[in-house]
Amino acid sequence: MSGGDEAGRLVRPFTLTGGRTRPSRADFTLITTVTAVDPPPERRVRPQPEHGRILRLCVRPVAVAELAAHLDLPVSVVAILLCDLLEAGLITARPPRSVTGAHDVDLLQKVRDGLGRI
Repeated sequence: MSGGDEAGRLVRPFTLTGGRTRPSRADFTLITTVTAVDPPPERRVRPQPEHGRILRLCVRPVAVAELAAHLDLPVSVVAILLCDLLEAGLITARPPRSVTGAHDVDLLQKVRDGLGRI
């Protein structure tokens, strides 16, 4: 018995979050863009290894869903870890850009037409 799960992880996701099951903030959706702060604040908290992995991936802006895929972790776990980093001032989070106006209908029709071809 290896003690790992199907993905080969030896640590269960709830241990990465300290048992927390919900993010402390609602800043993160699947398409929220996250970027590491450069230079990092002087009063740094010592992050756990997963926080460090996230910071390395966030050198350039990256979406929450993409982070979860790279880390092979559930989005809910990544959102909790991102809350830790945001509260420590180590990352910035940008919500998705809102698109308004007639372009919305055009875009939706193009998507619908494209899906109809599949």
